[in-house]
Amino acid sequence: MIVRPDLALIPLLLTGHLALAADNQIAPGLASVAVTHNGDTVLIARGADRHATLPEMFQKTERGCPPFCVQPMQVVAGVATIGELDVLDYLSRIHQGDDSILVIDSRTPDWVMRGTIPGSINIPWNTLNTDPTGSLEQPGEAESLTRILTEQLGASRDPSTGQWQFDQAKTLVLFCNGIWCAQSTANIETLVGLGYPVDKLKWYRGGMQDWVSVGLTTVQP
Repeated sequence: MIVRPDLALIPLLLTGHLALAADNQIAPGLASVAVTHNGDTVLIARGADRHATLPEMFQKTERGCPPFCVQPMQVVAGVATIGELDVLDYLSRIHQGDDSILVIDSRTPDWVMRGTIPGSINIPWNTLNTDPTGSLEQPGEAESLTRILTEQLGASRDPSTGQWQFDQAKTLVLFCNGIWCAQSTANIETLVGLGYPVDKLKWYRGGMQDWVSVGLTTVQP
């Protein structure tokens, strides 16, 4: 379900969602969460169809490992693993004007186009680490990484030493397809390797598969 209401209709839509809440809340007392996606207000809620099933792309249970290996509960020491309610809280804070947070879909665009979490932005794992060795020897790769770090993530570089500085960097919430997907894991490992503070990195391990399994709203960018 995708809801892109005009701001004037928000109170009425919230009332409608409260009526639905008696049947299918997100959590006790939480019927919906307003977030901002591409400049529009989107209400994240759960569906009313009690016979709904997982999308076909998430019904598969057998996937080859590698690359589709079960990820650990903790991707890197110090990086918090979070759940759906935590993600909703971060999205709500962004919607309310907190620009120190980004929720990042780490998947490649072909996956994102099938549906993503409202309020997230796409930074594919292979744009942060396009060189499998992590050396970023190609100038284009280094330039792309620099743009992402400075223009999107809020990092800066000391002109005298060339070292990355993250004191003004944003808190990042990263996700991908689920516990069998290593794309957000790769992004986190790359960022930590560059010196990104672990306390500014959060990992939604369940990703899209868990998100859709409980019927939460998705959008197509």
